[in-house]
Amino acid sequence: MAIPVIDFSKLNGEERAQTLAQIAKGCEEWGFFQLINHGIPEEVLERVKKVSSECYKLEREENFKNSKAVKLINELAEKKSGEKLEHVDWEDVFTIMNDNEWPVKTPGFRETMTEYRTGLKNLAERIMEVMDENLGLPNGYMKKALNGGDEDNAFFGTKVSHYPPCPYPELVNGLRAHTDAGGVILLFQDDKVGGLQMLKDGEWIDVQPLPNAIVINTGDQIEVLSNGRYKSCWHRVLSFPDGNRRSIASFYNPPLNATIYPAPKLVEKENQEVDDTYPKFVFGDYMSVYAEQKFLSKEPRFQAVRAV
Repeated sequence: MAIPVIDFSKLNGEERAQTLAQIAKGCEEWGFFQLINHGIPEEVLERVKKVSSECYKLEREENFKNSKAVKLINELAEKKSGEKLEHVDWEDVFTIMNDNEWPVKTPGFRETMTEYRTGLKNLAERIMEVMDENLGLPNGYMKKALNGGDEDNAFFGTKVSHYPPCPYPELVNGLRAHTDAGGVILLFQDDKVGGLQMLKDGEWIDVQPLPNAIVINTGDQIEVLSNGRYKSCWHRVLSFPDGNRRSIASFYNPPLNATIYPAPKLVEKENQEVDDTYPKFVFGDYMSVYAEQKFLSKEPRFQAVRAV
């Protein structure tokens, strides 16, 4: 099995219906798919690769060598107990948003990532328009829901991660298995070093590296808004003894004060009771639960937030 690869440019041509169907299948049956010809210029993507790798070398690598993960894995390896680090990830990570502190020592980082993030946010909104069409919702429904109304209030953050070579990859995950809390996730992953896997039908499937593709996955809030038609998917990152995996994930999430609930059109079933799997809740309350339960089953999160 391989993650679906979809040519996004064909939405604008004779193969529009087929492409819409491919995206619907990607959302409904996988929760993960890869986009090629997505509109982000390759020249921009090449610069993103360059500045993110340089940033790790210049501003992050030394700190990682002295990190808690390195200390703990060396201690565990000395014990030879066969235990695994269950509560730590082998990941160097920082998040950039429009209003927080960005790396300053890496030439061109801010300019490149600002341009990239603008293009990616536009791509996320185009994907949501496709979701609206495929679900039979009014155009702009998903965007409005994830902005908490008509204003441009969505949280758009970009997580810049590196997974350095790990001396004991059998003892720790690069990133533990989880679903994403938010809306639409757009990932620009390493095109040489693999490690990302998603869970499908009880089997872990590699999300194959594909040069300059953007990997899309749906978060918990899309699952709620679609009334379960689009499921958020479990995924993880393995650690490896060689390579240094680059991973740049951007999140189009609701603001904390947004109220989230299934689209009424998708729960109105004639002569049937409404399925109450997904309660109506404030996203900030959900995030409080998620912070404690990120690596646990997602269904209890929905039930816990019902009680908030």
